[in-house]
Amino acid sequence: MKKIHIAAALAALLTSTSLIAGDAQTGIKRHEALRNDFDATREVVQVRVDFAPGTTFGMHTHPGVEIAYVLEGTLQYSFEDKPSVTLKAGQSLYIPAGQAHAAHNPGQVQGAELATYIVEKGKPIVVLRAKP
Repeated sequence: MKKIHIAAALAALLTSTSLIAGDAQTGIKRHEALRNDFDATREVVQVRVDFAPGTTFGMHTHPGVEIAYVLEGTLQYSFEDKPSVTLKAGQSLYIPAGQAHAAHNPGQVQGAELATYIVEKGKPIVVLRAKP
């Protein structure tokens, strides 16, 4: 009986603190650096995202805006309704709330970004889109 309660409590904890709703992304590491209230209904979250060479973080959205700043390597951002953008270390990109996008490391070296989100409290930061 105790095992069931412990498992349920662990599942609830993982669900409540999860950054991502959907499938796991291989070759991608996410490290939350900051989370703080922005106002009564939103919070600001900063996450370092590391991309192994050739990996892609699939099509997804956020319940708020994202500012992506490339820390190292080259990252290519693709969108459902506009041309893709390729950024190198030191360049940044503004992604509006709800804008479906994906990020890809086309290089042979590690890529990384600092993603700053201003999002609705209590929602997953990343919502992966269903694969067709």
